[in-house]
Amino acid sequence: MVADIDEQPAGYARLLSTEHAGEIARVAAVIADRRPRHVVFTARGTSDHAALYGAYLTEIRLGLPAGLASPSAVTVYGARPDLSGALVVGVSQSGGSPDLTEVLRAARVSGALTLAVTNAPDSPLAGVAELSVDLAAGRERAVAATKTYTAELLALLMLVEGIRAGDGVLPADERAALDALPELATRILADETPTQLAPRYRFAAQLVTTGRGYAYPTAREAALKLMETSYLPTLAFSGADLLHGPLAMTDPDVPVLAVVGSGPGGRSMGEVLPRLGERRADVVVVGSADVSGATRMAVPEVDERYAPLLDILPLQRLALALALARGEDPDAPRGLRKVTTTM
Repeated sequence: MVADIDEQPAGYARLLSTEHAGEIARVAAVIADRRPRHVVFTARGTSDHAALYGAYLTEIRLGLPAGLASPSAVTVYGARPDLSGALVVGVSQSGGSPDLTEVLRAARVSGALTLAVTNAPDSPLAGVAELSVDLAAGRERAVAATKTYTAELLALLMLVEGIRAGDGVLPADERAALDALPELATRILADETPTQLAPRYRFAAQLVTTGRGYAYPTAREAALKLMETSYLPTLAFSGADLLHGPLAMTDPDVPVLAVVGSGPGGRSMGEVLPRLGERRADVVVVGSADVSGATRMAVPEVDERYAPLLDILPLQRLALALALARGEDPDAPRGLRKVTTTM
């Protein structure tokens, strides 16, 4: 897991290279030319959080309705939704889950444009899709996905911005901002704050993660990483949903990890953090600015669209360090395998 986490800056640079950026641009241009009316993502586990990020990007940047499919509607109940005119995107590290493959197959039969975003270009998912994007992350050794998750985020960002451009080619200012990501990621991974914080939560019974907008997928992915490596029950809520009831469970014994960016989503957390303070919750903020009463895992200030590519890094390292502090083996979570097949 350490090696996988540390390879992420190189993974960003690889996807941004001429070879892979050019292929993503080609796919984006095809999608832009087809002009889908809406976008449906299908994914499981960690990839589901990347898909949620893709849905936010799609609605905010492209102005298209977007949502996440329920694979069981197709595989368990035999439903065949009319997806003509839609772009249906399967997001999967392995591309090997039969239910996702069946969703794309059914979508293509119904007239949808289908796209596979996967780290396995020769997988069943890529084979059934009309278009495919290779994440080029290399073999991921740990069961808990890290570098493939951030590769999915970057690939989806490049796709959406390429579609928005119309010809698939990222605008010069966009490209310049993305080119800074590998160095920013390297700096974040060199910060020892996550490792220093881990002993503080060694005996925690449960945690809460929260964020809004682009940060919400990060909160959900952080919760998954903590559960699968430390077996620590962790509930993820959007900042808005946290105020609709779950806030009552927070107290000094329930630590809260809050992802607070510098854009609209982060500013909207301004009404959430004081309420957590009223509950005397132990709050750790992932963000570029200090928050009164909270410990901070620092990340650089970037456009809110890019923040998920950086915010998750200290949270991955916290999950790793906490698992070790609790005497667990994060490379081999009990009962889990690298590829999970569901129908």
